[in-house]
Amino acid sequence: MGNSKHPRRYGVVGAGVMGGALLRGLLDHGVAPSDCWATAASEETCARIIDEFGVACTTAIPRGLSDTGTVLLCVKPYQIESAARALHAAGLGGKTVVVSIVAGVTTTRLHELLGPIPVVRAMTNTPAIVGEAMTVLARGEHADDVAVDAAHAVFDHVGRTIELRESMLDAVTALSGSGPAYMYLIVEALADAGVRVGLTREVAMTLATQTMLGSARMVQRTGRHPAALRDDVTTPAGCTIGALLVLEDGKLRSTLARAVEEATHIVGDLGRATPK
Repeated sequence: MGNSKHPRRYGVVGAGVMGGALLRGLLDHGVAPSDCWATAASEETCARIIDEFGVACTTAIPRGLSDTGTVLLCVKPYQIESAARALHAAGLGGKTVVVSIVAGVTTTRLHELLGPIPVVRAMTNTPAIVGEAMTVLARGEHADDVAVDAAHAVFDHVGRTIELRESMLDAVTALSGSGPAYMYLIVEALADAGVRVGLTREVAMTLATQTMLGSARMVQRTGRHPAALRDDVTTPAGCTIGALLVLEDGKLRSTLARAVEEATHIVGDLGRATPK
């Protein structure tokens, strides 16, 4: 274990959708607005952050980072080099833990840009906005248990968090990072289907969303295999087995698998595709 007496102050570099969700999680769990700062790309966004969260926000990283225990790096992959230069110019030191949610940018690359400081990669997803994120952490070469605990202190407030080895993060990004988009497409398709068979749009959306939520909770809370839970719904010669056969005919299972595979290939190139 390292030195646990690092400052509790938090900085968010790139307070967009995800950065804002993480700020909200910190504030909702007792961190004072005065113990946070943020940066954003425009004065308009800064004004919104200040108004919504009461947190100091500027378009440049404030100088003197020695009192900041954790910096959340929430920029786009192509912005990583300029963000690193700005952190160095602001006085980033070895006692600050940098937690990066930048897709495709490895801890090795982050160390090249930031030096031998504690770095933790985090792949989270947009349900953080409603406190239901799935986040996976991977520690860099210089990150000890204290650094990982600092990352948990952020992401445990917005959902579920686990730690894996970094080689898994491209697959994690493709499955759970991009996964909400797949779920939204399925919910939309189910709601459209409900309208097709006579339900109102509002009712169809309510049925589709609650059914997806309840089904996910069943898997989580019972610990049973999805196939066993599916069998509970599938009675002999019933409507469910007929519908499942149609889904299998449409290759839903293999299409989802190929989608995740394709996304995994793409995310591996994101960190390398950084324009100067």
